[in-house]
Amino acid sequence: MTVTAAKKSRRLPDLSRALVVDEVGVNERVARFQSRSIKKSSKVEALKLILSMIDLTTLEGQDTPGKVQQLCQKAIHLHNSMPGLPHVAAICVYPTMVGVAKEALVGHDINIASVATAFPSGMSALKVKLDDTRMAVKAGATEIDMVISRGNFLGGDYRYVFDEIVAVKEACGDAHLKVILETGELGTLDRVRKASMLAMSAGADFIKTSTGKIQPAATMQVTLTMLQAIRDHYRDTGRMVGMKPAGGISTSKLAIHYLVMLHETLGNAWMTPMWFRFGASSLANDVLMQLLKQSTGLYQSPDDFSKD
Repeated sequence: MTVTAAKKSRRLPDLSRALVVDEVGVNERVARFQSRSIKKSSKVEALKLILSMIDLTTLEGQDTPGKVQQLCQKAIHLHNSMPGLPHVAAICVYPTMVGVAKEALVGHDINIASVATAFPSGMSALKVKLDDTRMAVKAGATEIDMVISRGNFLGGDYRYVFDEIVAVKEACGDAHLKVILETGELGTLDRVRKASMLAMSAGADFIKTSTGKIQPAATMQVTLTMLQAIRDHYRDTGRMVGMKPAGGISTSKLAIHYLVMLHETLGNAWMTPMWFRFGASSLANDVLMQLLKQSTGLYQSPDDFSKD
């Protein structure tokens, strides 16, 4: 399908009719999610599920092939003294490091995600963004995390943002597309809902909160707003869309709150790495510490786990 044909097969939603988000209601629901008590047996299963949902990430200007190779080894061998743990969902790297990750992960069922489209600012021409995406896919990326053009969105040029997502989706080929809204720059939950609707209508396989490069990044309020948009999109179209909160989720306790919210908003069908991810670099270590605590009764030192 050409980009033009892809555009014709999708329809820009009427964002003027988007539901107004009840911020008070969102805050109240988030408070309830945070007050849930979890039994020990359920907590262990939740921790293992969280581990399987992590996109283990390194997105720094100082990234080297050695650092990416080490991260891949961590993904393969999370903790050798605890056999049977699930591996993480994906390694997330810059396009220039995709080939390194692909070679390091040969024989292992771990996805390779790559940021693209002039990440994290998105301030580049569409041709550059499409070339960036194609380069990552050609190198072996199975997932692309793109950023939307926030300036155009905030300026009300929804058609530009919509067409850009459609074009990037086409450039992805068979790779899944995660669309990053950079919610910390959108300002309000109403805008977060509109951007979610726009991205899903344009063909996003996942919607993602943040690049992790600005604050605030992921919050439970923003994530709940996006989950509710996914729920409504599914009711309207029958198409499931995944969710990825990213940035600032570094503890198991907080990640479990997110799982509770996911289950109560979208249900069991979304409780899988196929439809929910955590974008994180340090969360895996805390999950491992908590799993060891549950099995031995003793806390391990953070120094017992590699940071990369």
